[in-house]
Amino acid sequence: MSEIVCISPIDGRVVDRRPTASGSAITAALAAAVAAQRDWARVALAERCARALSFLDAMLAMKDAVVPELAWQMGRPVRHGGEFGPFVDRVRYMVAHAEEFLAPTPVLEPTDAIRRFVQRAPVGVVLTIAPWNYPYLTAVNSVVPALIAGNAVILKHAAQTILVGDRFQMAMDAAGVPKGLFQSIALSHDDTARIIGSGAVNLVCFTGSTTAGKVIERAAAGTFAQVGLELGGKDPAYVRADANLEHAIENLVDGAFYNSGQCCCGIERIYVHESLYAPFVEGAAALASRYVLGDPLDPATTLGPMAQARLADIVRGQTAQALSMGARALIDPANFPTDPGRGTYLAPQILVDVDHDMRVMTEESFGPVVGIMKVTDDDMAVRLMNDSAYGLTAAIWTSDVDAAQALGERLETGTVFMNRCDHLDPGLAWTGVKDSGRGVTLSKLGYDALTRPKSFHLRSLA
Repeated sequence: MSEIVCISPIDGRVVDRRPTASGSAITAALAAAVAAQRDWARVALAERCARALSFLDAMLAMKDAVVPELAWQMGRPVRHGGEFGPFVDRVRYMVAHAEEFLAPTPVLEPTDAIRRFVQRAPVGVVLTIAPWNYPYLTAVNSVVPALIAGNAVILKHAAQTILVGDRFQMAMDAAGVPKGLFQSIALSHDDTARIIGSGAVNLVCFTGSTTAGKVIERAAAGTFAQVGLELGGKDPAYVRADANLEHAIENLVDGAFYNSGQCCCGIERIYVHESLYAPFVEGAAALASRYVLGDPLDPATTLGPMAQARLADIVRGQTAQALSMGARALIDPANFPTDPGRGTYLAPQILVDVDHDMRVMTEESFGPVVGIMKVTDDDMAVRLMNDSAYGLTAAIWTSDVDAAQALGERLETGTVFMNRCDHLDPGLAWTGVKDSGRGVTLSKLGYDALTRPKSFHLRSLA
């Protein structure tokens, strides 16, 4: 056994410390999951959905405690209120459409003598490996639909937000979910890899870095377990000449700096048509300068610390390299006295005179920095947006819906937005391409990923 320690980015105090599960405890948990899943798969879908809604009610009852708890664990300001709005939307959507999405698919042209259809059967045991940046939302994307579909779930939550796993367990227990069906377990990286490599789980749902995703794929090799990976991103935005300038500035600055830039689909690079470039840059810099960096427990704070100092140092390194290569910083960190130039507190930054030779425009930053480049036309914008190892989301700001769709069809990305960003619609497939991963959560396709097709060919001799 090793130890998991959660260090608060606020002041460095230890929020939680606990040993990881022993080998015998892991073996027992996996056995309990297999046994519970066999019984759960025979429970009526309506009852499984009812348990999911009871889980949601139990989670909402903890809201007041969860919001400051999140601030202590990963630094999000309490003024943002946690993740409960989209959390509710996702659970309720997947419950509301479960019967439709999980219904058997009949074969066309049936005969009186033969009944043929394809059923969606649960895959078995699902291992969800959740990250710290949106610890409730990223976990619920697979946990609740997996249970509704008839699976058992093992949740391995990030050390930085280990208390979130406890909250999930408390809510599941309060909802009366059968013992062993859902288990939140403290696991080391090595133990997680051993579980995957053992063949004891049937599906791995992972959200995290591209590097870690490759480790998981290697661990699963030869087991025939399915692997769903939501990995890194370098999500671009394009502001066309016909965009609503004020709306684009407001939403793209928020898309870049919300949650201190620690968003899977946050905006990390912006391309602006030359006709709007100067006013866009001026407006974005003015808006970013009004952020309040400080203690996330203070309701006045709009920008909290990054989750870990080493992550803030990555952003500092990218920014320093860009400046050394000719980029220009529009925000003076001296105007943010709570940014000491080290540690977890990092002021927002906008860089101009950037190009794709700079790491800040090509490597994932996952922090409060964004580069802005001038473009001359749609073709240049598409070329630069596609010039990335990643492809999670891309946002187009325009008044022309047809143009947005046509440009979107040329973009190498999992989701195309128009006049919005950093958003997840549970009715749409959440997926990525290239180094942003593979697999899908939410929507009907999310249920397809959590189940397997099972064909029935029933011939009557009567």
